[in-house]
Amino acid sequence: MDRGPQPLSIVVGEQDARLVLLGGEPFDDEIVLWWNFIGGDHDYVARAREDYEAGSSRFGRVEGYQGTTERIPAPPLPPGRLRPRGRTGRA
Repeated sequence: MDRGPQPLSIVVGEQDARLVLLGGEPFDDEIVLWWNFIGGDHDYVARAREDYEAGSSRFGRVEGYQGTTERIPAPPLPPGRLRPRGRTGRA
């Protein structure tokens, strides 16, 4: 992967849009990433999924969203334990 400034072209349709682009040097910590959840270990991600499915206010709402009022359900966790990955993305 190339690091440093890279050109980016964006074509926006007829409606206004907002874009947030975050970048920087990756953290040294290993992470567990699954669906829309990220944490330091399997148990943290599993708890976050349970909270999300229970409708916890921790995840908030998207104000002004014109789609369904229902939250998209989180898929079940895969069998076994999620393994952390380091900076390279490899387990």
